Amino acid sequence: MRLSSPRSITLRLTLFFASVSTVVLLGLGLLVGNLVERHFEEMDAESLDGKMALLRNVIEKANSQEEFTALSNRLVDALVGHPGLAVVVMTSDGQPLYSHGDAGIPASTLKKMATVRQSQPMVWRGTNQLHYRGIARDVVPGFHGANPVVVIVATDMAQHEHFMNSFRAVLWPAVGLAALLTGLLGWGVSRRGMAPLREISQKAAGITADSLDHRLATEAFPAEMVEVAETLNAMLERLQASFHRLSDFSADLAHELRTPLANLMTQTQVMLSKPRTAEDYRDTLVSNTEELERLSRMVSDMLFLAKAENNLVVPSQEDINLADELFSLGEFYEALVEEKQVKLKFAGSGHVSGDRLMLRRAINNLISNAVRHTPAGGEVNVKVQPHASEISISIQNTGETIAPEHLTRLFDRFYRADPSRQRFSDGAGLGLAITQSIVHAHGGRIDARSRDGLTEFEIVLPLCRP
Repeated sequence: MRLSSPRSITLRLTLFFASVSTVVLLGLGLLVGNLVERHFEEMDAESLDGKMALLRNVIEKANSQEEFTALSNRLVDALVGHPGLAVVVMTSDGQPLYSHGDAGIPASTLKKMATVRQSQPMVWRGTNQLHYRGIARDVVPGFHGANPVVVIVATDMAQHEHFMNSFRAVLWPAVGLAALLTGLLGWGVSRRGMAPLREISQKAAGITADSLDHRLATEAFPAEMVEVAETLNAMLERLQASFHRLSDFSADLAHELRTPLANLMTQTQVMLSKPRTAEDYRDTLVSNTEELERLSRMVSDMLFLAKAENNLVVPSQEDINLADELFSLGEFYEALVEEKQVKLKFAGSGHVSGDRLMLRRAINNLISNAVRHTPAGGEVNVKVQPHASEISISIQNTGETIAPEHLTRLFDRFYRADPSRQRFSDGAGLGLAITQSIVHAHGGRIDARSRDGLTEFEIVLPLCRP
């Protein structure tokens, strides 16, 4: 199934601007149209009220039936100069008395206006197909005993309708054209607004593995894009650090593998250069075996770290008495610390849940590292201290202080803090990296501190009560 290509931000903004402007203009057009309609209604109502007042005045001045009957001429005179105006005078029961102009009032509307008085003008479609607006009022002639009559005044709406039709004929095309122009304007504004983003994209596309030190100049971008540029710069910073770390790792790995391989090849070539005794071959095989064991340990450690990075190291769960494990390690290092004239002390106790062999290896790596870097007469103190929800294992030794810039990288593979490449752990530069992987696999953390001739590694693991 083929997925449709995503629409660009510029297109989305253009459609948004066009849609919003169309809705606003349509709403404005409807509002203006309604206001004009209402204005015409008010004009008609004012005109009709004026004519009604004039007709009422004429009818109320009739002092006798004869005068009332002869009112037609006076009513005609009152309506001069008002084309489109119609007047109907009838009795309360609907009998016509006087009519001027053709209002085309339907019978149903006429009956309604004769019996029902509405405060607002009524609108109807006359028999001549024109629209009219009119009002009806009761008027009492001025002579004694006169019955009220119904006066209807109406005006045709042809002129108003013509104006509104012309108004709409101009309004709606103008609204459409304005919406189109707004869309084009929105497209231009969006294109211009997206220019910094395109610039970021172009600069990011030009960054390669050889130019990871390039950074985006955040001061050249608007405020909305500064955060994006800073995020990209931070990503490039991480990528550069990771790339350098990977390069260093590759170089160190090649160096570590080259040394034992070179030794194996050299010794083998020397032995094959001329006939040797069985004892010489045996000595060479023993030496080669040591180098092969070193290579095997390195490959095993690398495989362990690869599994740990992919969360494939799943430690077993068993109760571990840390005091017993430290006592066992103390016996193992007893001869070495006596030879180096170093004091090795243990304190504290506690229990954790985890893989015994893995945790023993992690602690052993740290103790071995501490003993190796403690000068004669120094001390190595191992302390176990339970807390509320976790337990800490601290390995502290006296000796040379590690510079702060090296502390955060001590757990990197093959990393050495000194240029002499003196090993921090098991001879391949992987001990601390393995220790960190083991601790993380157990849900814990490990930290390194070094100050005033004291270096401390602290493992913090979830507490498990026996």
